[in-house]
Amino acid sequence: MKYLFDLILLLPLLIVFCIESFVKLFIPKKKKSVAGEIVLITGAGHGIGRLTAYEFAKLNTKLVLWDINKNGIEETAAKCRKLGAQAHPFVVDCSQREEIYSAAKKVKEEVGDVSILVNNAGVVYTADLFATQDPQIEKTFEVNVLAHFWTTKAFLPAMMKNNHGHIVTVASAAGHTVVPFLLAYCSSKFAAVGFHRALTDELAALGRTGVRTSCLCPNFINTGFIKNPSTNLGPTLEPEEVVEHLMHGILTEQKMIFVPSSIAFLTVLERIFPEKFLEVLKHRINIKFDAVIGYKDK
Repeated sequence: MKYLFDLILLLPLLIVFCIESFVKLFIPKKKKSVAGEIVLITGAGHGIGRLTAYEFAKLNTKLVLWDINKNGIEETAAKCRKLGAQAHPFVVDCSQREEIYSAAKKVKEEVGDVSILVNNAGVVYTADLFATQDPQIEKTFEVNVLAHFWTTKAFLPAMMKNNHGHIVTVASAAGHTVVPFLLAYCSSKFAAVGFHRALTDELAALGRTGVRTSCLCPNFINTGFIKNPSTNLGPTLEPEEVVEHLMHGILTEQKMIFVPSSIAFLTVLERIFPEKFLEVLKHRINIKFDAVIGYKDK
């Protein structure tokens, strides 16, 4: 009973904060300056990581670029230098913890303390549970989740010491809602979203509110990793559009960045609507892509 009474007492605060949030929707938020920051981007040899590096290069930052692909990361670094930025490429396999720690040590010695960390590297296998090989499941979690722990443990201490920094988690809409034949991927992205949210609260509990966090959750992106994706939510997103939203979210310190924004509304519906209605809704959304099906109904 006392708990219910306490909740009732909080209602005025709820109303005030709801009004405040609504008003802020119409007030453009000032973008912060990142000039002089050391920005590390994993998976920067292609796609979202590469385009994000280009955008940071235009903002007078110093770039540390990680990728498993040597040619890809060097191409990204060369373009960043043409844009006027210092760029330091490192070949790193983000599925290997010790390789991450070793590269992080080199970065600190050769470049300095990273103040913006973009955990972007990711892998995806489009198959049902039975067609997804055990090593593929392990690698999905090693790159999409565990690597975030290792990079953050490596670079967060300096940010906490200065009470200044930004950790960006590139997750997915699949970290909020499930999709058949992406079982390992969805599970890993749910974990990535959880990592972001728990880290955000932990930093607040430790009084390090100067270290910001953001999480990107886009729909299907036209990067070639998922073949022939389609959905009634709209056309497949172009990487440039996603990076535009990502950069805006980072510079305005948004905690959760949904692309398109309608995904945020759908995540709310999943929590309040009846299961049968959600089944109809998912049928209408009609998500499709090429996938390997290993299950055989004998």
